[in-house]
Amino acid sequence: MIAANDLASIVAIALGCAVAVGILGLIALLALRRRTLLLQVCVIVLTAVASTVAGFIAVANAMYLSAHDLTVVFYVAGASGLITMALAIALGAWLTSSARRLVGLARTLSETTTLDSTDAHGWASEFTAVADQLADTSRRLARSRAEVAAIDESRRELIAWISHDLRTPLAGLRAMAEALEDGLAADPLRFHRQMRSQVDHLSTMVDDLFELSKIQSGTLRLALEPVRVYDLVSDAVAELTPLAASRSITLVERPGPDVLVLGDDRGLARVIGNLLVNAIQHAPEGSSVTIGTETDDVHTVVLSIADRGGGIPEEDLARVFEAGWRASASRTPVPLWGTSPGAGLGLAIAQGIVEAHRGEISVRNEDDGCRFEVSLPQHASAGH
Repeated sequence: MIAANDLASIVAIALGCAVAVGILGLIALLALRRRTLLLQVCVIVLTAVASTVAGFIAVANAMYLSAHDLTVVFYVAGASGLITMALAIALGAWLTSSARRLVGLARTLSETTTLDSTDAHGWASEFTAVADQLADTSRRLARSRAEVAAIDESRRELIAWISHDLRTPLAGLRAMAEALEDGLAADPLRFHRQMRSQVDHLSTMVDDLFELSKIQSGTLRLALEPVRVYDLVSDAVAELTPLAASRSITLVERPGPDVLVLGDDRGLARVIGNLLVNAIQHAPEGSSVTIGTETDDVHTVVLSIADRGGGIPEEDLARVFEAGWRASASRTPVPLWGTSPGAGLGLAIAQGIVEAHRGEISVRNEDDGCRFEVSLPQHASAGH
């Protein structure tokens, strides 16, 4: 057994050497904090080896070991230190290589390609986690780029359609105004009626743009109150029946239970009106448009509007609610009562209003047409 005094001296000497060498190593690390990872790992390992060797030497001198024993201690410490340094260099090189590859992955984030982190699965767990996170970030950036590109394309289409739809009535207004000014209008009252109609059409387009801007900027304000779905549907059908009759289209109501939803009366009426006008525009003459309501087991009211307009190509279904998007030639909307079919804002506005009510709107092909569905939460005090 080692005497308590000797043991305390040995521990004190070892700790003193370790602290002294550790302070020097810390100073070296601070000086090299901007240098390579390999160099910093070598400093750490060298500090550990040096503190051990210094402790050996100090204790050996204090214990007055023989020259032979002291030499043995030097050789053992030196051999261990060399092996440890070699391992440290190998470890540092491996860590440096992994870090450089991580830097390479990070640099590719600005590119359009998606990162693949499968090569990083042989790295240390921390580096693998960072690589996986970079790959996930790359995928999210790729989706964001695709969304931004789609939004830009939609915006360009919207501007093109708006420019076209504004130019047509403005040109007509100018021509009629010049005819009236030059006294060339055979029937001035008819010209005035046409000008009033064109102004109303322009006003509707401006209102649509203003409504869409409020939806997209998040400034849409709703006056929520209990609203009967039956009344909304009946009023919309009554208002649009003459429009449908102008194309020999029959509006068919299939009312469900008389339920309430908590919503904005004006906004929901606009949703139903936009969907019905869209259906009337695309339905062939002599066909019918069906509008119905039903409830499900989770207290949701589902409003459906179905036409027989030939359906929508599957690749276009995801773009139906984009502002400015218009259908392909097989489903091109027809003018109603001599007005332009619009700039493709009606469905985008309908989607924005429905989502503001915490509802959902969807579309799918059904038989020889398509079916729009609006799902809204049922109000707790719904009547029966």
